[in-house]
Amino acid sequence: MRGTQARPQSGPVSRGLIYLAWGALIYNVAVILWGAVVRVTGAGAGCGDHWPLCNGVVVPPSPTTETLIEFSHRLTSGASGLLALALIGLAFRQTGRGHPVRLGAVLSFVFILLEGLVGGVQVLLGLTADSTDPARGLFQGVHLANTFVLLGVLLLTALWASGFPGVRLRGLPGTRRRVLWLVGTGLLLSLLVGMTGAVTALGDLLFRPTPGSPLDTVRNDFGLDAHFFERLRVLHPLIAIGTSAYLVWMAGRVRALVSGAQVGLWATLLTVGVALQVTAGFVNVYLRAPDAMQLLHLLLACMLWLMTLLLGYFALYSPDSDAAPQTSASPVGTGTGVTG
Repeated sequence: MRGTQARPQSGPVSRGLIYLAWGALIYNVAVILWGAVVRVTGAGAGCGDHWPLCNGVVVPPSPTTETLIEFSHRLTSGASGLLALALIGLAFRQTGRGHPVRLGAVLSFVFILLEGLVGGVQVLLGLTADSTDPARGLFQGVHLANTFVLLGVLLLTALWASGFPGVRLRGLPGTRRRVLWLVGTGLLLSLLVGMTGAVTALGDLLFRPTPGSPLDTVRNDFGLDAHFFERLRVLHPLIAIGTSAYLVWMAGRVRALVSGAQVGLWATLLTVGVALQVTAGFVNVYLRAPDAMQLLHLLLACMLWLMTLLLGYFALYSPDSDAAPQTSASPVGTGTGVTG
């Protein structure tokens, strides 16, 4: 039985809301990558231990290169908050009560605030630049987890603004519940991989891998004088390999359980993305984590996270897949029209 999308609750939305929602997602991916540039260049202390001010002032005079990098990251991060506020304004203006895009817009702003707060606390505690405090690893992991959740919320907001139905977890048929568990496990594992990857990237910055083969680096990481971050470095590739195998298996399993063009598309893209990410990971280790490879590795991680979410979403709610659940009874499920 095919599902149907609910009627719009407040008439068609403008293309401006749709473009803004998708633009906010793309922009935040760029902000995340620029944040990685701050890390790999060691510019995290470019504004000293001041936040939200930079070196105690609003606009730093005669800034160094590190200050320019860090200050520009703060500006671009602040702009993402303004985009989220604009998204909230348009969402509440063009949609009615209970429309999912309203919730998505508000949550996007909340997680952007949390993103800035986590980064600000790091600065205030001096957990930047050359700091080897183990607490810095904890903050890096939490920062990455919040980043992934933010991207997920932004993606759902863009889908809802584009007219796709809202999320409803209750009342799913048996097959869809299996899909939910499969994809949910994949997302949790991806989150774990991302968090350990953030700590590993920090370790690579502070303790460059030993010249020679990757095995030489592993031996050094377990030496008597190895730092905490060096000892943790081996965890990420091990967890990543296991998670990659699971994601490929999961994509095939979901495609077998639920047919549909969107499900097939995202299952294929996720499988290809995993292959690219694994290859990038091996190259990153072999080349001893050059800056460009770290940025590419992070970009692919963001893409894999979003593709996993898209596969799960369309397997659960897309009207073009078989046995899609009804959404008309859901208080947040909508299908909105679009005006020019």
